[in-house]
Amino acid sequence: VIAIIGLIVLCPVLLLATIAIVLESGGPVFFSQRRVGFLGRRFTLHKLRTMRKDAEAEGAKWASEADSRVTKVGKFLRLSRIDEIPQFWNVLRGEMSIVGPRPERPEFVEKLNEEIPLWPCRHLVKPGLSGWAQIRFRYAAGSDASKEKLAYDLYYLKNASLLLDLQIILST
Repeated sequence: VIAIIGLIVLCPVLLLATIAIVLESGGPVFFSQRRVGFLGRRFTLHKLRTMRKDAEAEGAKWASEADSRVTKVGKFLRLSRIDEIPQFWNVLRGEMSIVGPRPERPEFVEKLNEEIPLWPCRHLVKPGLSGWAQIRFRYAAGSDASKEKLAYDLYYLKNASLLLDLQIILST
């Protein structure tokens, strides 16, 4: 229900963002990427494109707060979280939830599973549009930061409740 309402209410915002992306850097407007979700299942995550078209010409890279690959419009879309609106579609498809640990890319999950013993615990719930780590931590741009971020995800798993979800939604 939240995803349907979100898509309907935010449709004008999505339209304006689409126009801004096309004016700044042309198409494509949407960006799709494989991610790992509930019980390790892979799915395609949808977002508005915030980076240059050639951002990963040399392969997968961690995103960071001051990422030079992000466009001017993309910076605004990221700060305002408007780039995440298309993920309501992932929620409707049952691949994501509104709240939960953010899904990571398969390339990074394989590495993190090896380096961080409790990392697979994140896949015991559906990934979310927002989560405790997103509102309490910065971008995780590597294994060390991901280890710290995991502590927030584990806190969420241990304390998951409607009240905590509501707090996360309101903070987002």
